[in-house]
Amino acid sequence: MTVDIQNRLVKFKDLIPSEVPFVEGKLKGHQDRSNYSIVGPGVSEDTKQSVKIAEEHGFNIGAVRAAPMNGSGLHSHTTAEVFLIFSGSWRFYWGTEGKEGEVVCNAGDVASFPTNMFRGFQNVSDQDAHLFVVLGENDPGVITWTPSLLKKAKDSGMVLLDDNSLIDLDKNSIPEGKSAIKPIQDNELDKFDNYTSEEIEKFVIRAKDHDKYLQDDGHFNSNTILNYIDNFKIHEKDLSPLIEHNTGFGLTLLKGENSHIHPYTLAESEIFLCLEGEWEITCNDQKVIIGSKDTFSSPKNSTRSIKNISGKDGSVFIVRQKN
Repeated sequence: MTVDIQNRLVKFKDLIPSEVPFVEGKLKGHQDRSNYSIVGPGVSEDTKQSVKIAEEHGFNIGAVRAAPMNGSGLHSHTTAEVFLIFSGSWRFYWGTEGKEGEVVCNAGDVASFPTNMFRGFQNVSDQDAHLFVVLGENDPGVITWTPSLLKKAKDSGMVLLDDNSLIDLDKNSIPEGKSAIKPIQDNELDKFDNYTSEEIEKFVIRAKDHDKYLQDDGHFNSNTILNYIDNFKIHEKDLSPLIEHNTGFGLTLLKGENSHIHPYTLAESEIFLCLEGEWEITCNDQKVIIGSKDTFSSPKNSTRSIKNISGKDGSVFIVRQKN
């Protein structure tokens, strides 16, 4: 059966966001934010969150739009969380009180955060900004919030239930048979890991430093590659990762005015996510074009190729299933 690959093309402008995706959605600094689920449901607590591609890929991809000084409160994940900064400047901060350390990332930067640590992020630009998030595994689990955040959220009328669904007490009561999730105890906070800013900086690759990390695939000097996570093979050349995190997926950036990859077949899931430019993807003799913030999911076992058709420098992220 022929797969219509147009159904696997995700135009960012067509995505339907959740405006209150998490329990802290009514709190100052978290109100003006939109959450998008592109591949998989991610960790959204909004049971009505629109998911564009539900097929399991071995990872989840989502996006966030936030107004200035808005973002996510302190939380922890059980699987990998990697941020791809598309626009603006974002402050990442961590620790149970959010005072343990911080880094600021800008457009084109990539940051891979360890599991088992509390982190939050905030748009520190003077206008709306976007970032994308890649989460590990088909089921990335649920978020663990700090006890203080859950208390503030409850005071605002938002309660996270024990089935990980949200309820707004200003509109509804807690359904019979369900109860509010219990915050972790203070002694459990000691089980979470601690990091200095210098330690987290090792997991950040900045766009301004790309020249230090770019590799050439040896194919007529047409491609420059930043391979962030997991080994990546292109035109018979294997590239080692810049970040030593076991995420369950690979992450690579293909750059250049004439960048392209000749046809190849892959059994695993693979996503192309455009940072800038315009890219033509041929998949089983069908073609699609992606622009900035657009995504394409190649069917497993399909033969695909990609090339920059914008006539200027372009960049595209490649997320590839590992497990």
